[in-house]
Amino acid sequence: MTTPSSRTGLSGVDQFFTGKVGEGGRVRTGITELDEMLHGGFMEGDAVMVAGSAGCGKTTLALQYLVNGVKFGEPGIYVTFEEMPDQIYRDAKNLGWDLRKLEEENKFRILCTSPNLLLESEGESLLDESLRDIQPRRIVVDSLSHLAMFVKESELRREAYRLIMHLKTKGISSLLVWESPQMAGGSFSITEVGLSFLVDCIVALKPVEIESSLRKALVVLKMRGSDHDKRLREFQITSTGIKIESAFTNYEGVITGSPRKVASEKFVDLFRGAAEKRK
Repeated sequence: MTTPSSRTGLSGVDQFFTGKVGEGGRVRTGITELDEMLHGGFMEGDAVMVAGSAGCGKTTLALQYLVNGVKFGEPGIYVTFEEMPDQIYRDAKNLGWDLRKLEEENKFRILCTSPNLLLESEGESLLDESLRDIQPRRIVVDSLSHLAMFVKESELRREAYRLIMHLKTKGISSLLVWESPQMAGGSFSITEVGLSFLVDCIVALKPVEIESSLRKALVVLKMRGSDHDKRLREFQITSTGIKIESAFTNYEGVITGSPRKVASEKFVDLFRGAAEKRK
């Protein structure tokens, strides 16, 4: 019997990389381990939320997603309400990404603006102008939580919905950053104002303390229309960007902020301790 993988010569996660719009196409992040967790990448055209507290690596992941997109032939726009372009250029340069060069090649654009100017109700907005100039396939909005400073809480969902649907009608895959104040503790709330239902996928980043050491964890909490890896994975911010490592298989309760070793690991530690005493 001939299977899709035998016809194409592809197998496993690589099959997801060949899809087109309307055929289950995938948008690769270019972070190998994350793409594997997503079974090939985000669904094309979806709105993805990357949530986490300050310093977790949200902006690094977002920029890496755009820079890798350029490598795949997909221009991108980085919309920021918080940082000045010079700071973004500098931080990206430290990770080996020359954003100015990408802009000169018309493959990338930084749009530094205020939320109230991003989508004007009348005429062409600043965003529409950038969309026309480089015809992006990807866009990052950093951040939706900053949008909350400009609109009433009761209007935040409406404005976020308007932005998300505007990008969807343009056929653009969006990554929306949300800064959560939650650092640790027994609860882990993505948003306090009910935005999670508006997005198609949620990737959460969280600092965790294990054995007096602060480590970083990543988990895919939600992904409409696709299965995904549900394990909590450790990651590092390296000199070249995000690097995802192994799952926290030896611990439980990591996401609640109260990690503890699983029973099998406790037994190994006890056995090792007893062996050391006999020496």
